[in-house]
Amino acid sequence: MSFRLLVAAAAARRVGTAPRTHRHPALAARRGFVFTAPRAEEAVPQHGGQTLVEKIAQRHAVGLGAGEAVRSGDFIAIRPRHVMTHDNTGAVIPKFRSIGATRLADAQQPVFALDHDIQNTSAKNMAKYHGIEQFAQTHGSRFYPAGRGIAHQVLVEEGLAWPGSMVVGSDSHSNMYGGVGCLGTPVVRTDAAAIWATAQTWWQAPPVARVELRGALPPGVVGKDVIVALCALFSHDEVLNHAVEFVGAGAHALPIEDRLAISNMTTEWGALAGLFAVDDVTLRWYESCAARPRATVSADAVAALRASVEAEPSRWIADRDAAYAKHLWLDLESLTPHVSGPDSVKVATPLAALERRRVSINKAYIVSCVNSRAKDLREAADVIRAVQNARPNSPVRAADGVAWYVAAASSQVMADAQASGDWQVLVDAGAKTLPPGCGPCIGLGVGLLEDGEVGISATNRNYKGRMGSKKAHTYLSSPAVVAASAIQGFICSPATAVSGAIDSAAADTRSVRFGIENAAPSPRAGASSVGASAAAAASDAI
Repeated sequence: MSFRLLVAAAAARRVGTAPRTHRHPALAARRGFVFTAPRAEEAVPQHGGQTLVEKIAQRHAVGLGAGEAVRSGDFIAIRPRHVMTHDNTGAVIPKFRSIGATRLADAQQPVFALDHDIQNTSAKNMAKYHGIEQFAQTHGSRFYPAGRGIAHQVLVEEGLAWPGSMVVGSDSHSNMYGGVGCLGTPVVRTDAAAIWATAQTWWQAPPVARVELRGALPPGVVGKDVIVALCALFSHDEVLNHAVEFVGAGAHALPIEDRLAISNMTTEWGALAGLFAVDDVTLRWYESCAARPRATVSADAVAALRASVEAEPSRWIADRDAAYAKHLWLDLESLTPHVSGPDSVKVATPLAALERRRVSINKAYIVSCVNSRAKDLREAADVIRAVQNARPNSPVRAADGVAWYVAAASSQVMADAQASGDWQVLVDAGAKTLPPGCGPCIGLGVGLLEDGEVGISATNRNYKGRMGSKKAHTYLSSPAVVAASAIQGFICSPATAVSGAIDSAAADTRSVRFGIENAAPSPRAGASSVGASAAAAASDAI
């Protein structure tokens, strides 16, 4: 049995049948946890203020001494607001039972959402799903069945991944919650079982990278382009095992959907979390959610959130003298649409350069937790509308030989897209619809890539074999580029799909401006020091 399960077993025996909130002595370590290498104190100054990651972690820390502040590198016991498991709940249950636990320490903490293999209606999978539902009902925990949506999207829609809180999930893309100001980070199944049994686990506060987004995105450039570019521009593990805080005017100008996409793919960038601060954009988005018919977010909770942000602004942002491990920056005004791959997120090419190569495709996908929200489907549908307006006498359909698949991130997203007419536009253009779930993004269900095929996808991973055959090739892009490419039969821009021809003379050859600054406390306004390791401007291929 692993150390974590041994600790959880000991805590579960002490807990017995009554939920307890205190930390078990085996988890009572502070800095300098005995079985880890000493922290390099000189790497990040441990004085002054706190980062936003440290502040949120401190709210969920258990057993801190009076006046004790959480710092990067600390081993702490945490009690997250929620712990999410999906189809893998079936694997966590036996771990939970193996430590002798018979009841959940906090029945409202776990969230179960079925999303990965929902196209599989075999007796074996249906039995697994039924067992998970029965477990949730027995313990009185939240359960979302197959078809409700991808777990990460559901947690955001239901107000469970809440701004200012910490939520963990037994899935690598739990980083996505950072798009709404919630510190989301992944845990393994053993951790999930331990949290079920004791309501807590131990966590090492990671080093924090400050990523400044400068300027504003040009028209036609979206959040997916930002994170695709970041993964390729900083492709030497600059943020590996870091938490990332996105700051700057560019970050505040991004809509929530783009923030969610960026936070989601910080996983592919190597980070443990990708966090945006709560601001007026966040608050207005939640207010619109609370105003929906049959809203899943409480208007009172949203009002309380705004009141707290306005009354205690320092609680919701990093301190001005917070210490960061490093400071990266990206000039959004210099960014153009980018395409990742093939077969690696560490390689990206400006779309204007790639489309001149006329890379033919066999399959196109708008699915997954990163880019299947209502805004994404609307942008894809708008491409179809623009092409139809340019070709009023002929129906717009996916090119011959191209299979195009679309799935909403959730049942709520699907309902919104149907109500707006966007869903029907995509269907009329030949998109094959899939139920709200992971599907081909995780290599499950219909529509997978076969040997020798090339796919363009609005998903988050493109390593070989992820979406089907290891002998296939996958590129990643925004939903609008996927739609345009599906219509034309090769990777191209919406403008090319509308005109029907590539305008080589109009190709945008701007260089992307970006860099790395010296590791230091957050610079005051006007102060910056570009270190020797600053990256050069990007050209045709990143």
